[in-house]
Amino acid sequence: MEKQILDYSLVPAGLLLMVGYHIWLLFRILKFPNRTVIGLNSLCRTYWVRAMMEDASKNGVLAVQTLRNSIMASTVLASASIMLSSAIAVLMSGRYGDRPFGVVFGDKTALTISIKSFAILVCFLLSFLMNVQSIRYFSLASILISVPINKMPRPHNLTAEYVGSVLNSGSYFWSLGLRVFYFSFPLFLWIFGPIPMFLSSIVLLLMLYSVDVGFESGWPFRAAGPDEVYPRNGDGGV
Repeated sequence: MEKQILDYSLVPAGLLLMVGYHIWLLFRILKFPNRTVIGLNSLCRTYWVRAMMEDASKNGVLAVQTLRNSIMASTVLASASIMLSSAIAVLMSGRYGDRPFGVVFGDKTALTISIKSFAILVCFLLSFLMNVQSIRYFSLASILISVPINKMPRPHNLTAEYVGSVLNSGSYFWSLGLRVFYFSFPLFLWIFGPIPMFLSSIVLLLMLYSVDVGFESGWPFRAAGPDEVYPRNGDGGV
């Protein structure tokens, strides 16, 4: 019973830490985007799309090649997720699905082992779905960004802001898929007991904090309007 108490206390604590951190991160992205790496990257992508679409005939190839790299990254992560999901499913359906590993300090019942395997399987499946969605948005952005909007009949609704939102949607889904993939590591270590799971959750949060929280930019980023020009070097630009 004492070992089961560890599962009932440390595992929910680790999950609450990870969920609470991402709720805090979402608040920072929405309220202070220039203080987070995700927010800064989103704003920079909006400017990049506008710069690429100013001369689609000249920058189209560069833009499509850049987006192709993002599609390849999402494809690799989606492939890895679905392969790992298949492996976990095979283990759950096989004769080793209800057997604990040799060194496990915690609950070793068949129900707990099934819950552990199912949680890892859900993480990999969610990561696969998120990356498939990111591929969808990246593919759409690669088409839209090369459209010569200056030669299109007016009025039209294809603007750099819309293409930037499509590109950012793909990047958000990719980030979500990667985050869910990260979540699978503490859940995988839960197989060996609640203590490794809780410790790995703390280490993971420290690592994520170091790459999520950026410096406060001296230049307040914002998406330029359709009639605005970009600040140049020496005028507050970068």
